[in-house]
Amino acid sequence: MTDRPTREAALAAVGVLLRWAGDDPEREGLRGTPDRVVRAYEQFFGGYHIDPKQVLERTFEEVEGYDEIVLLRDIRFESYCEHHIMPIIGRAHVAYLPNQRVVGISKLARLVDAYARRLQIQEKMTAQIANTIEEVLRPQGVAVVIEATHQCMTTRGVHRPGSTMITSRMLGRFRSDPRSRREVLSLIGNAGSGPSDFV
Repeated sequence: MTDRPTREAALAAVGVLLRWAGDDPEREGLRGTPDRVVRAYEQFFGGYHIDPKQVLERTFEEVEGYDEIVLLRDIRFESYCEHHIMPIIGRAHVAYLPNQRVVGISKLARLVDAYARRLQIQEKMTAQIANTIEEVLRPQGVAVVIEATHQCMTTRGVHRPGSTMITSRMLGRFRSDPRSRREVLSLIGNAGSGPSDFV
């Protein structure tokens, strides 16, 4: 990764973009815009300062032998596509088959956020979430399904509002065992969310 520019450089860059768009950064309504944009970027892209593996480090082994599906669905997220820096808004469904230990459910949502709050493409984000769970928890299986709308497609270019992209990554038993795969997809499919819920 390249050296991070200073905050002052970021503020100046926003001013350049405002001028390039044809407006005057010094007019009353825009004077505070560079600062607001930089603060917004700190929030939008806070995932670069989170180690996703550390999110999952604390686990629990007192599970009374529980080895069935653990599924957290409808994890709403907001990300930004790396091609146009426009919003990707959707829901992630994250499941795994424990192997003697489980993780707190809030950690699954934090893991999604850690990857969503970066410049992304949906396919890569889906794989990153699944691969991290597999690497850290070593479960019997991992399933990640993401449904999202991409404003780079709905508000520009082909202008197709209402379109939804779905990606999935199956590892372990969810990949090798058709019955386990069908079971987790059935549980996710009962989530009852639709594209209109993303916006």
